[in-house]
Amino acid sequence: MNRTQEEQAFLDGYDPSAFERPSVAVDVVILTVAEGQLWTVLRPRDAHPHQGRWALPGGFVGPDESLDAAAARVLADKAGLSGVFLEQLYTFGAPARDPRMRIITVTYYALVPAAELAGVNSGAVLAALDVPWAGESGGMVVPRDRGDEVLPTAFDHDEILGLAVQRIRGKLAYTDIGFELLPPAFTLRQLRLVHEAILGQPLNKDSFRRKLLASGDLEPTGERQADVGHRPAALFRFTRA
Repeated sequence: MNRTQEEQAFLDGYDPSAFERPSVAVDVVILTVAEGQLWTVLRPRDAHPHQGRWALPGGFVGPDESLDAAAARVLADKAGLSGVFLEQLYTFGAPARDPRMRIITVTYYALVPAAELAGVNSGAVLAALDVPWAGESGGMVVPRDRGDEVLPTAFDHDEILGLAVQRIRGKLAYTDIGFELLPPAFTLRQLRLVHEAILGQPLNKDSFRRKLLASGDLEPTGERQADVGHRPAALFRFTRA
């Protein structure tokens, strides 16, 4: 950008310490579907504040780092993930959301097939999401471990989780995000179970099948499931426009 001498002189004399500045962080909601429900990745906080509570993967944004780059770095460093669907969710900036100082967090959500979370980084856990509200009404959600024990969350991360679920429920009908939670080749049943897990309700098998086959979003691979104890179902792939 070309600057005038007057503008450059102003910038040279500008004192950035004249105003208090909040810190900026990113937090990432990692979502997957397994065993008929939504799961996320949480990490225990080993230091104050909220020591012993469970937090989303997150970190501060570097001074020369873009928000997207910071979110991708957090995914790689704290969950061992790269190259997955990642989209900005919302900015949370309540003045007292973090007791240390004023921290604004720009949140993201990542959609990941369950198989890619098998090697999630040490210290992190997969938590099942108990969504106590229907449709897109919204609200907080409750993460639970495999023993059905509630995992108390740090900061406002229960609110962030709730908004992520609300967002993907709203986008499921008019975007292709459901396919991001599946392997490249999948059965219609697997696709239906993803939709049911996100929506939190059962769907009619036959009408779901007819709708998806008529949508133009799917094409058969010509192959069938392998190593199953029942009649192998046909495999499909998503046809990206």
